[in-house]
Amino acid sequence: MNFIKSVFLVFIFSFFQLHSQTSANKKPELEVSFAKRTYSTTSVKNLDPIKIDGLIEDSAWNSVDWTSNFIEWEPDNSTPPSQQTKMKIVYDEKNLYVAFRCYESNPENIVQRMGRRDDFPGDWIELNIDSYNDDRTAFSFTTSVSGVKGDEFVSNNGNNWDSSWNPIWYVKTNIDDEGWTAELRIPLSQLRFSNAKDQVWGIQATRRYFSKEERSTWQPIPANPAGWVSSFGELRGLKDLEPQKQLEIQPYSVTKYKTYEEEPGNPYRDGKDGELTAGLDAKIGITNDLTLDLTINPDFGQVDADPGAVSLDGFEIFFQERRPFFVENKNIFDYRFGNSQDNLFFSRRIGRSPQGRAVGPGVVYADTPNNTTILGAAKFSGKTENGWTIGILESVTAKEYADVTNENGEESEVLVEPLTNYLVGRVQKDFNDRNSYIGTMFTATHRNIEEDLGFLHTQALSGGLDFKHNWKERTFYFEGNAVLSHVRGSEEAILNTQNSIVHLFQRVDADHVELDPNKTSLTGTGGRFEIGKGGGGKWRYNAGGKWISPELETNDIGFLRQADDIRQYIGVRRLFNESTNWFRRASIGVEQSSAFDFEGNYNRMQYELGAFINYKNNWWSEGGAAHKPRIFVNSFLRGGPRWRFNEENFWYLFSGTDQRKKLSFRLGYVHSQAKQDAFSLRRYVVGTKYQPLNSLNLSLDLEYEENPSKTQYIAERSFSNSARYILGDIDQETLSATLRVNYSINPNLSIQYYGQPFIFKADYSNLNYVLDPTAKDLNKRVSWYDSDQISFENDSYLIDENRDAVTDYTINNPDFAFVQFRSNLVARWEYIPGSEIFFVWSQGVTGLGDVNNKFSAIVDNQLLRQRPQNTFLIKATYRFIL
Repeated sequence: MNFIKSVFLVFIFSFFQLHSQTSANKKPELEVSFAKRTYSTTSVKNLDPIKIDGLIEDSAWNSVDWTSNFIEWEPDNSTPPSQQTKMKIVYDEKNLYVAFRCYESNPENIVQRMGRRDDFPGDWIELNIDSYNDDRTAFSFTTSVSGVKGDEFVSNNGNNWDSSWNPIWYVKTNIDDEGWTAELRIPLSQLRFSNAKDQVWGIQATRRYFSKEERSTWQPIPANPAGWVSSFGELRGLKDLEPQKQLEIQPYSVTKYKTYEEEPGNPYRDGKDGELTAGLDAKIGITNDLTLDLTINPDFGQVDADPGAVSLDGFEIFFQERRPFFVENKNIFDYRFGNSQDNLFFSRRIGRSPQGRAVGPGVVYADTPNNTTILGAAKFSGKTENGWTIGILESVTAKEYADVTNENGEESEVLVEPLTNYLVGRVQKDFNDRNSYIGTMFTATHRNIEEDLGFLHTQALSGGLDFKHNWKERTFYFEGNAVLSHVRGSEEAILNTQNSIVHLFQRVDADHVELDPNKTSLTGTGGRFEIGKGGGGKWRYNAGGKWISPELETNDIGFLRQADDIRQYIGVRRLFNESTNWFRRASIGVEQSSAFDFEGNYNRMQYELGAFINYKNNWWSEGGAAHKPRIFVNSFLRGGPRWRFNEENFWYLFSGTDQRKKLSFRLGYVHSQAKQDAFSLRRYVVGTKYQPLNSLNLSLDLEYEENPSKTQYIAERSFSNSARYILGDIDQETLSATLRVNYSINPNLSIQYYGQPFIFKADYSNLNYVLDPTAKDLNKRVSWYDSDQISFENDSYLIDENRDAVTDYTINNPDFAFVQFRSNLVARWEYIPGSEIFFVWSQGVTGLGDVNNKFSAIVDNQLLRQRPQNTFLIKATYRFIL
């Protein structure tokens, strides 16, 4: 406890140092509110059209006045900015036009860094449009001084920013003696608004002044507003606007060629493959509010490679969705419950790797597809003017077969994935002057089970209700949700679910669940509730709870890591909004949490401290510490009894230099230590970014981790008519490096490189077995084999536990080293707005190394000397706007 006491005293000292520094500068933080600003626009449809050239010289601009008086938001809130900004807005029957004048007394301070779309480099100006004026959603358009465009769909009052939204719009910028200017033309077809004769939209404009890393806004807002969109000003004067129904069709074609090392005798690995595919994406505006997205034979060839990872705990690794069709509007279908990754909808289930096995008796060679073919998908989504948010997603994946060759040379097909239908529905309704909402969600998975796929569910249904209420100008909130799931299938399928690592009904010491081999369905519940203060002033706090019943199952179309879990948490955070002479902003927080299972077992207690500070020179640091006096895990022994880990303390510290500089660095360290040296963690992170040219930037991130443990699970064996759980001392090391190179010739033409070698080593020794899984003392929890009980022959451990000179059970050598290298070289050309050509070269190496080798030898033998798989791809799209 001395360690935690010391850390706590350091945080308390830091807290009072920050507080006293603020007081010394006589800048007390107050509850600040600002009057809502209004800008009046006018129509220019009867005037000469505006030419988008960045010069703001067209006569139509004279129809309205400039609006200015931007106020600094960060770092010195509510003060005049270093450089002022002006804005004009006009419209015609098809477009909204926006002009910005960004003053700069010394034009040499303007930073014109180049990047690809959504990169936000250097100086930029941003316009947010809440065209429904619902205080929750907005369309964001950003342009840098170099002409790079960024666009995002904003939801949940600024808590979600979706950069996958790619509308068609136009911008030009220009630098002159007064600073720089930008002209924007935004087609009304890319926005969503009502058909009211006289409309009021919410608007906000934000300027980033790069030289001083300063943000100023047109509508003044407090340093930490309760909500972003609800803080907007108003755009008035929009009369007789006609909603524009969107109709876009985007066909594509892909040419792909692969080369790899030939496997003699394997008819499916002859060293090369080629294919030509085509498909179609479409976007149809059913109404001005609601859009239908369609995709036929979608191409996901542009998906970034998943980072290297190895899981030793048996749980599925969560990877982010990157496929454009599923990423766009994903906020509508987001329904999280339980832990942060638990969700009713996880779109990577659609098109997943086939779940069946082609390898079996007599099979010599097999060619199994990497992914299931998506025959088509449709998404109907949007938000109506009266506050209804609607989302429906339907997708069908094909039967998937693996080609196999038996020992007689005969070829055949094996079904590895059935024809499957996925359906997701989502509805939310705003009310109480948009301070509250209530919603529901429903998912359904239906499989046409054939042949040897009876281990899969035939049907999986889930649904839920969610709500949120804000009050006192959105300062306080109460939110929550509840979920229900029901899965059906054969006795084999439901038994597999009960036995899975997610559920573990077979746990030998669990009296509240029972493994039933005759069941053909499971029904479970889950949810969470939270209350807190989310805005206003300098304090934030929250308290809540979560539960997931043992029977809840959402992994057919959702993501659930572990069931049978009840959690409680409470947290308090202090914000330092006013900058001083040594920091720009800072925060300190503390959180307590505990966990139980549905049998009532008290499994976990944790206390955590965390802090962040952004220094005056834009360097930054963040750190924290935690104390875990109680750690019990139901899943550690894979169906065995509940396991106790030793008391643990950990701390971390990360710090970095000013990220605006052409050369910047980031360093980090994570330290965890359990009592009796039962396990530990040391993680070292080094990152650097370098921008030698405005058009070229490079980044390199290195990470090394040591995670030794005296009790890593290995296997279960039978001994003396009882289960024996075998553990071992593991020396676990991970090394990875991620290199990124971005060269932007202009905003529409860029070349990018991504490369990541990843090495994981697991070296086992000192095998032991479980005696008393919940004993506090490690030496009473396990027993180590004596030298006369264990021997090693033919890459296996032979165990003679009772010392009768007869082997009681064997353990295969668990040592392994996993090696992976992935890289992508992508040239992207947006030859006209919305239409692109990609040239891609991907390389990959995956294999196993020798755990006894050093990292340098593994890199040499398994990466440098292995022939990689190469993939060459050309993709072309053309976007028709009808």
